[in-house]
Amino acid sequence: MHPQGTAPGTTRLRTSDAERETVAEIVRAAMAEGRLDLTEGEERLTRAYASKFRDELMPLTADLPDGGRRALARTPQVRAATRRSLTRHASFILIAAGVLTALWILSGSQFFWPVIPLSFLVIGLVKHARYGRWNPEYSFGHWVRH
Repeated sequence: MHPQGTAPGTTRLRTSDAERETVAEIVRAAMAEGRLDLTEGEERLTRAYASKFRDELMPLTADLPDGGRRALARTPQVRAATRRSLTRHASFILIAAGVLTALWILSGSQFFWPVIPLSFLVIGLVKHARYGRWNPEYSFGHWVRH
């Protein structure tokens, strides 16, 4: 016996509480942006929490720009998490700069060789600041596309 709406040979994957909660957060963010009114938002939230399978979640955010994940990236919680992550990254670079500079001083080299690894670390920090806010390859969106 096959679940309702599936062809023989295909299986529907059950959704997790975390996936339901992620979709609910996207719906709430879309409501906060004004993309969904209160009635439609509440209806989608009810359907999200009642869903049993992943394919039931996808239509709830399909009509939102970028599946609603862009709105989710602009929530205060995500912005605060991004700031914390960037602060940790910058702190690591400052510590590494101190250690590498101390090693350079101890080595007695005339060429300031720590500039080479530090330049790569700073480039990584710039990329983190530029692209690290939300990246679908590393978040909720990876399972929606499969």
